[in-house]
Amino acid sequence: MDVMIIATKACTHCKNLEKELESLRIPYRVCFVEDCADLVQKFSILHSPTLIVDDEIVFREQPTKVELHAYFDTK
Repeated sequence: MDVMIIATKACTHCKNLEKELESLRIPYRVCFVEDCADLVQKFSILHSPTLIVDDEIVFREQPTKVELHAYFDTK
């Protein structure tokens, strides 16, 4: 499973999302919109953070802990 957070460098929610993924033991990578214009265009990124799993947008904003657990418990 390929999990990617796309966020701005100033996004205050990104660190929270990282902590939640770590608590679920989900490996992930972070790509910043300032450095990845190709991903911003490919996924039409409008919100930060955006969570992408296996090349599909799963959340376009900060998901709740319940939403994250519900999503990853089905994977």
